[in-house]
Amino acid sequence: MIKFGTGGWRAIIGEEFTKANVQLLSQAVANMIKSQNCEKSGFVIGYDRRFLSDKAARWIAEVLAGNGIKVYFIEKVAPTPLIMFTVKTLRTCYGAAVTASHNPADYNGVKIFTKGGRDATEEVTVSIESYIKDIKESDIQFVDFEDGKNQGSIEVIDPFNEFIDTIINMIDMEAIKSRKLKILLDPMYGVSKTSLQTILITARCEVDIINDRHDTLFGGRLPSPSTHTLHRLKDMVVEKGYDIGIGTDGDADRLGIIDEKGNFIHPNSILALLYYYLLKYKGWKGGVVRNIATTHLLDSIAQGFGEECYEVPVGFKHISSTMEAKNALIGGESSGGLTIRGHISGKDGIFAASLLIELLSVTGKSLSELLEEIHQQFGYFEMVESDFRFSNEDKERLVKLLFEDKKIPGFGYEIASVSYRDGLKIYFKNGGWISVRFSGTEPLLRVFAEMSNEAEAQKISNIMKEFLNI
Repeated sequence: MIKFGTGGWRAIIGEEFTKANVQLLSQAVANMIKSQNCEKSGFVIGYDRRFLSDKAARWIAEVLAGNGIKVYFIEKVAPTPLIMFTVKTLRTCYGAAVTASHNPADYNGVKIFTKGGRDATEEVTVSIESYIKDIKESDIQFVDFEDGKNQGSIEVIDPFNEFIDTIINMIDMEAIKSRKLKILLDPMYGVSKTSLQTILITARCEVDIINDRHDTLFGGRLPSPSTHTLHRLKDMVVEKGYDIGIGTDGDADRLGIIDEKGNFIHPNSILALLYYYLLKYKGWKGGVVRNIATTHLLDSIAQGFGEECYEVPVGFKHISSTMEAKNALIGGESSGGLTIRGHISGKDGIFAASLLIELLSVTGKSLSELLEEIHQQFGYFEMVESDFRFSNEDKERLVKLLFEDKKIPGFGYEIASVSYRDGLKIYFKNGGWISVRFSGTEPLLRVFAEMSNEAEAQKISNIMKEFLNI
């Protein structure tokens, strides 16, 4: 029942996300840790504001402590990047966040992190799944949470200040102070408010906040910052004259941006803005890592500065491992997650937002002006995205059509190459592309298409959808 996807284990609350399954997963993790003789390094646990997250975090702590593993338990709701940062700074072998990130409110889940604060590799998650198969209910060992605290096997910690100070030391606070920006923040009922508010107010920004109360239903919206979910943020940025609107997902590892004109800035453009800023305005060097469903504008920028762009499968673990191997400057994905060399190896919407504020302050330009500057130099790239739900019968048909028979439609554009590295991706000689893959976090088929203009991107997307009969 417990299967890891690209973003950890996620399941519907009350169906698969249950106390029994959380304890089962925890015992499997404990067995793996003991087999590697990592008990003494400890295990970091944090959680977000979803329903049952706080209780599930305690269930995990109780099982690990019951297996003789020291637990560092973050006492307050925490952004996922803060938890990853704590795994890194405490030098534990493993850690976990109880979160389902941007999934619907009826989901919860667990993300596993490894040494250095990285997303667990497939090798690690497969190992956990293999341990799960051999565990009986009677094998699960645990102690009461309060008993664990009294015995010292569970230590309650608050790493907030160290996390915030690290980010403050990495950005140009003096430049931000001199700009005196007016910022509107939408945590989407998630966990970014305290962290971002602290950083921005310290930098003398004027900060207002919407949608910050604790609501496990996320206001009836998907807690994912997109053009469809940030309507109130868009309207208020224009009405009240804010310089920027910042939206973060449920666990604050991804972000969405509204510019001064009320336009939604796609995560692809955020990545391009930050990469261009680091290369041109800060003079840093290094390549960029993106997944297969992320804009090729990054390739164009990298080429223009004599750098490399590296393409990897979906899943941030592939981005972070390739960044380390290639000493890349920045890595990210079209869903809104990114990281910068020198910070944690995972997604951090709080640091990314802070760096965007630095970008505005140092350049003295608006986001729309900077994006036009980039497009004038490196070309226009327009992406369209579609998600489709499917039945088991549909999935079998689609798998056979795409990955067994390997059939593709005619698009009217000359094809340069076809890849099955992660789903299907077709590269056209004109620089455009289209990809089709099954989501690793939800029962969805995702279709991404990018061309030099939106009409052409929509055209090839429609051709693929008609071909797939979806």
